Amino acid sequence: MASQWHSLVSQKLFLARTLLGQLDRATAPNNEPAPNEAEQALRREAAIQGATELLLRSRGLLLVMIARLYQKKSEVPSTLGELAKAIGEESNEVNRLREIEHSAGSWWNHLDQLEMAQGRPPATRKTVSTENIIAVSADSGPDRSVPALLKTLNALKHFADDLEEQHSEW
Repeated sequence: MASQWHSLVSQKLFLARTLLGQLDRATAPNNEPAPNEAEQALRREAAIQGATELLLRSRGLLLVMIARLYQKKSEVPSTLGELAKAIGEESNEVNRLREIEHSAGSWWNHLDQLEMAQGRPPATRKTVSTENIIAVSADSGPDRSVPALLKTLNALKHFADDLEEQHSEW
């Protein structure tokens, strides 16, 4: 049963990778005319937001997968705290995820930052002029670059694959 959840996590990660891969293609699909700059920006934003949503969904499904590995068929944890309550705070998986959560720059933290940024309207930016140039500070938000998203995707995939491999040995 848990391997079905692993397959679902892997599927979402594959789809996210596919979306991010579309950003590398400079040509228009199906012999369509080349998109203008605004259309390219729109496609880029759609691919980044879509990939981010799929990564966030994958993390949630990973928590359900772990609950299923512990035979908690009715549990559908959506947070690490809920998972810990369902399978026990001292379980190996919860401990590993807590370590990742508390590691600066980890895939878990990157996903937290992306989730927070994606769930809020963009910050209003002040106009820069000679009078306020010193006072302007830009909050760049989380790294949404393709390499950063792929790094997080690969780390999440590696964690899920390791977990599946460990539990399939039993």
